[in-house]
Amino acid sequence: MSPASGQHLGTPPAVSTTAAAAPGHPGAASYLAIADTGNRRLDTDFDHLTGRDSGNLSAARADLRDAAATERQFDRSLLTIAFPPATEAVARTLFAVNQSRAALATAASSSTNLRQLHQYEDRLSAANRPVEQAVTTLRSQLGLPPPDTS
Repeated sequence: MSPASGQHLGTPPAVSTTAAAAPGHPGAASYLAIADTGNRRLDTDFDHLTGRDSGNLSAARADLRDAAATERQFDRSLLTIAFPPATEAVARTLFAVNQSRAALATAASSSTNLRQLHQYEDRLSAANRPVEQAVTTLRSQLGLPPPDTS
């Protein structure tokens, strides 16, 4: 799962979840449902973080805390989906890298000033790459199109 586009504070590209699940790919529809829900929330968090809340430490911290909570909720839901064995392995990888990214967002949300918060940007951006790779692989195994990168 990836939040909205924009590179401030490491926000990865949006993932299109509007494609219909391919027939015969167990778990595709369930995956799309949780990804769509999570992405809408992450879009809001990161739009606020890079927009109206960019100069407001308290609001930016709240955006990051909500993004981390959203990632963790997605991960818990992801683990409840029955995938074929090979896809299950990718889902567990996605879980692990998402948890790592959520932990980093939580750490950034503990910043005591905006300068300190902005020092997390490169690490948050780097944390997106393994998430994007796992999402792309998972979607491919489910017969779904690759995520949008716009």
